[in-house]
Amino acid sequence: MPRTLREVVFVDGVRTPFGKAGDKGIYAQTRADDLVIKCIRELMRRHPELPPERVEEVAIAATTQIGDQGLTLGRIAALLSGLPKTTPGYSIDRMCAGAMTAVTTTASSIAFGAIDIAIAGGVEHMGRHPMGEGVDPNPRIVAEKLVDPSALVMGSTAENLHDRFPEITKERSDAYAVSSQEKLAKAYANNQVQPDLVPVATRHQEQGWGLATQDEPPRPGTTMDDLAALKTPFRPHGNVTAGNAAGLNDGATACILASAETAEELGLPVRMRLVDFAFVGVEPEVMGVGPIPAAEKALGKAGLSIDDIGLFELNEAFAVQVLAFLDHFGIADDDERVNKYGGAIATGHPLASSGVRLMTQLARQFEEHPEVRYGMTAMCIGIGMGGAVIWENPHHADYGKEVAA
Repeated sequence: MPRTLREVVFVDGVRTPFGKAGDKGIYAQTRADDLVIKCIRELMRRHPELPPERVEEVAIAATTQIGDQGLTLGRIAALLSGLPKTTPGYSIDRMCAGAMTAVTTTASSIAFGAIDIAIAGGVEHMGRHPMGEGVDPNPRIVAEKLVDPSALVMGSTAENLHDRFPEITKERSDAYAVSSQEKLAKAYANNQVQPDLVPVATRHQEQGWGLATQDEPPRPGTTMDDLAALKTPFRPHGNVTAGNAAGLNDGATACILASAETAEELGLPVRMRLVDFAFVGVEPEVMGVGPIPAAEKALGKAGLSIDDIGLFELNEAFAVQVLAFLDHFGIADDDERVNKYGGAIATGHPLASSGVRLMTQLARQFEEHPEVRYGMTAMCIGIGMGGAVIWENPHHADYGKEVAA
């Protein structure tokens, strides 16, 4: 029988404040699974119009799936969040794009008609589980020279990207990083970030009880002089520093996705419509170029051009990676369409959780900018991949109309 794909909408998204990884971070003694459980519970609290039994799938991503990030995390999180025992769940791993993949995978199930509503998200506790903990890379990667060993060190891939694009200097990367800090500070001052944060009660043997209500990594007031003095740990006299790259962080995200018909039936808000998405593979040694071909593929499938995108949420794993994207598409470093609330250099990047942070922030910006019809969330992915998702703004006057050929 012929099938007609259904429209998929982004209902709502939340995240925990992001913390610094390590013994002194706000979540040092908080379980990873409890962070994502908190997000799911908050989504259900915010939407009493959504009966818990209507949630038909929970997909949760983690890059390091051991310990409190293991054991089929989506199912465990569903059970401990108070969803019915009839709600299934599963785990996803696509490194930094884990939550992004959780969204596109569950959205595909909704579009196909297998389910009507899903919760998708991600969590990473890099303090408890450093990236690569317990892994055993196949020796053929090096022995047969299938992949350069630098591909396994994300900071080294960023240095490789500087080599490929020498016009992206350290000074330019530092300037972009300073701008990210400034934009996030401004967004906090304007209360644009806080509505999507879930307060998290914390406990620490030395620091006692606390309540996490804002991101821990930001360094407002950072200057070019501050960044110029930082070491380049991945290469002597290199370009990548702790100041122009995302840090090691802890945090979680989650969102509700639904078919357009089901959202209308239940009275769920529609904050974005999924237009198209793409994941691609690139040379692992320069994984930061991944968002470029991913964006080109998604735009081509959607029948759009880069000029149709009015807002970008680009994950800032490294400044050089974002700048390479901007240069490729002829976008200025300080273009107001890009990362209006700052990015991961300031906010933090708890790996598998970050994709939904990008989406939640884009949805918030859509509300502020009804003149913008399309937005994009995109990110580079470890081991040589890129992902891009195109969304439509329901507040735009032409929302839902077909794209002109």
